[in-house]
Amino acid sequence: GLVIDGRTLNIIFQGGLEEKFLALTKHCRSVLCCRSTPLQKSMVVKLVRRQLKVMTLSIGDGANDVSMIQAADVGIGISGQEGMQAVMASDFAISRFKHLKKLLLVHGHWCYARLAKMVIYFFYKNVSYVNLLFWYQFFCGFSGSTMIDSWQMIFFNLFFTSVPPLVFGVLDKDVSAETLLGLPELYKNGQ
Repeated sequence: GLVIDGRTLNIIFQGGLEEKFLALTKHCRSVLCCRSTPLQKSMVVKLVRRQLKVMTLSIGDGANDVSMIQAADVGIGISGQEGMQAVMASDFAISRFKHLKKLLLVHGHWCYARLAKMVIYFFYKNVSYVNLLFWYQFFCGFSGSTMIDSWQMIFFNLFFTSVPPLVFGVLDKDVSAETLLGLPELYKNGQ
């Protein structure tokens, strides 16, 4: 990890040392900016996103962290004594920093797995529906007649093909929370 303060960031950005700073950050898993201005924090996030082309995550607990949270790919706000500005600007909100592990490893894994399965399900649903219409056109001699009434098509999409993925998306948990917390490397399997 790398811990850097505002004075050092000021020297880096004014002295044109961004490339050397990025070379150093490539060897770090996390970079902590302390005692720095909101502009400096957001500049660090934008620099890392633009030059290294990596996904960034910013965590903040006050109004001075809002620009950094908004500049990152994923922003997490911690509600606390400094107000709710960071929470209002973030993608996710947690009450304490200790909940970050569960948010990333458990809920992140479940969300990733659910979304991947939902996309596959919607491709399957649409391919099967278009396939049915395609073969019907051979049957009717490509006359352009409709096989399904518009109301039936609306209700088919509304009741039969939207409820199962929603229920599946809410309730599916492929691995228990205890296992995910015990084996953090399981997060990479989905990727």
